[in-house]
Amino acid sequence: MKIVLTGRQIDVTAALNDYVHSKFDRLSRHSDDVFTVQVVLEVEKLNHRAEATAHLRGKTVHADAEGVDMYAAIDLLADKLDRQVLKHKERATDHHRAEAQKSAAL
Repeated sequence: MKIVLTGRQIDVTAALNDYVHSKFDRLSRHSDDVFTVQVVLEVEKLNHRAEATAHLRGKTVHADAEGVDMYAAIDLLADKLDRQVLKHKERATDHHRAEAQKSAAL
């Protein structure tokens, strides 16, 4: 999985870069379908925003979050994207095939 990190009105430090990579590693643990994630960190006065676009196999997922500081915004963003990736994985799974295998085993 490739993560492209961009900052608007903020310098992306090594600590922020490492934090984003550590939070978004769980996306690749949940699904192998995640190819690239584009993350944009933005500061406007007192608002800290983080938004991301994840390119999955067959779908593009977008989420954004605001927090009191940049780390809180990244946490919220990672949670939102994680839920969307899990939902996409659940929809892509063929449940009828699993039921057929269970009934055949009986």
